[in-house]
Amino acid sequence: MSALPVYRWRLAPDGLATRRQLRAMGLRPGGQDVTGELQRPRRRRGPLVAYLYRIDHARPVRPMTPGRWAALARANRARRICPACRRDAGYVIPTTLGTCVPCADTPPVGGS
Repeated sequence: MSALPVYRWRLAPDGLATRRQLRAMGLRPGGQDVTGELQRPRRRRGPLVAYLYRIDHARPVRPMTPGRWAALARANRARRICPACRRDAGYVIPTTLGTCVPCADTPPVGGS
């Protein structure tokens, strides 16, 4: 049994919000402890859980600096480079394939 109050889906009291709801308001938890837990029941599995934070203790989201924008651009560019052919695929390479679509469709050389 947890010490946090547990609320059912859509029945959390006013003044509490999930991380996504805070982000939509331009806020972040800002180091505060979790105030409650929101649970959405499911039929054949355990409930979906979201943690709740107090809105009045939330802080504004930190603005993006030029260095953070540059780092994000480099990370996204790296996700577009195919490790097999080393070309920019023009899209983010799916992790299920691991390579760009033309490299994934090409049969391996040297065979069975």
